[in-house]
Amino acid sequence: MLEHLFSGILTAFSPSVFPVLIFGVLGGIILGALPGLTATMGVAILLPFTFGMEPTAALVMLIGVYIGGIYGGSIAAILLKTPGTPASAATVLDGHTLAAKGQAARALSISAVASFIGGLISTIVLIAIAPLLADFALKFNAPEYFALALFGLTIIASVSSKNILKGLLAGSIGLLVSTVGLDPISSVPRFTFDVMDLYSGINVIPVLIGLFAISEGLNQLEKLHTQKKSAPPKFDHKLLSKRDLKTMLPTAVKSGLMGTSIGSVPGAGADISAFVCYNEAKRSAKNPDEFGKGSVQGLAAAEAGNNGVTGGSLVPLLTLGVPGDAVAAVLLGALIVQGLTPGPLLFSQSPEVVYGVFSSMLVANIVMLIIGLLGIRFFCRIIEVPKIIMIPIIIFLSVIGAYAINNSMFDVGIAISFGLLGFILNKMEIPSSPILLAIILGPMAETNLRKSLLMYDGSWSFLYERPIALAFIVLAIFSVYSTMKLKKKQAQNPVKPVAK
Repeated sequence: MLEHLFSGILTAFSPSVFPVLIFGVLGGIILGALPGLTATMGVAILLPFTFGMEPTAALVMLIGVYIGGIYGGSIAAILLKTPGTPASAATVLDGHTLAAKGQAARALSISAVASFIGGLISTIVLIAIAPLLADFALKFNAPEYFALALFGLTIIASVSSKNILKGLLAGSIGLLVSTVGLDPISSVPRFTFDVMDLYSGINVIPVLIGLFAISEGLNQLEKLHTQKKSAPPKFDHKLLSKRDLKTMLPTAVKSGLMGTSIGSVPGAGADISAFVCYNEAKRSAKNPDEFGKGSVQGLAAAEAGNNGVTGGSLVPLLTLGVPGDAVAAVLLGALIVQGLTPGPLLFSQSPEVVYGVFSSMLVANIVMLIIGLLGIRFFCRIIEVPKIIMIPIIIFLSVIGAYAINNSMFDVGIAISFGLLGFILNKMEIPSSPILLAIILGPMAETNLRKSLLMYDGSWSFLYERPIALAFIVLAIFSVYSTMKLKKKQAQNPVKPVAK
């Protein structure tokens, strides 16, 4: 294995592969930073350009786009409170708060380092124990997926700011939205009102763009109208300190490992991983009340968690031929186009391709870190652009991003509608994150619950007869209990403002 890995590293730095790798990572970062243009879309767009390329170079470029795209979403999330990708929705909670305090460079550097740690861990785990993780993922069936989704939904209580009831209300709105479309089991239309565009459900990307990008644009427009003109916000150019690194390192490592495990489960993507890792970091933190207020650990957990999926999602793809997420599904098509068949035989028949991909992922994460750190000063200039110019650009890009998903004006209408909803909810101090979380996890929970009941003839015994499902149920109960206990403690001992 070491021989193949060393050969793969030489391949990654070869003149025919290394430039392609840099192009892929840089292109992924740019695409990820633009609202609506996800890593999946970037990989899909570039797929036709790989048809005439050598297999290793083609896969390396697409994986570079994948890694860069997941990280790139954090740039817009931190600077503009607009997640570039669904995977960066959790990054907004602490990343943008730091930027609002004038610490944009610090937040971006923490994001880059945490993303690197998460991606590096996932790649090392992919190389070392890919068959073992794939075997674990193979044990997942409908009951396990339902229990995983249920555990994920308990995070709503954690991201509900100070008022859990408002968070549950937002989560209920998200679950209601997730039921729109054809019934996943019987294919009966639900809440479609004979509108054909609703038969396939409401796409999560326009919802994300509306709740975070357009609603924030409306909030800023209102402030421009009601408040006096002010100078562009100032910020320092200090990157993360040694203290920050020491604080975030244990959280980033743990979240990277968790993200890799979650990514190895088909269907559980980077968005779910980010929220799960964020919730776990908050639950185990010494000062959980700092989360949502610019916590270094919170930002590191979200970024290490979503980047940890990049290696984990390739585990079932390469060893079983089962894609771990939407990007891995596109990569599956790329492998087939190149005449390669994913599965156990791939390691014996084409080891140079497999280990070339492994080695290139290691190099791609290093390239991502270098580009991320070197580009911070350039990224931070975005904040200095006057809001009267920036806000229309954000809204325009948001509309373009919503339209580009399916070339549909209906999606633009969805984005605008949820933008207005997010604007109204913000006035009522109701968080938007639970809505997005429920829309992502709702279909997964409903579909697999009903499949489980069909498998067990209507019995709920699968909740305690299957060890993995039972473990997730216990984790869900513990998550709710610990969150309620934390909220009660915060209510009894409110944080007093520091006297100036």
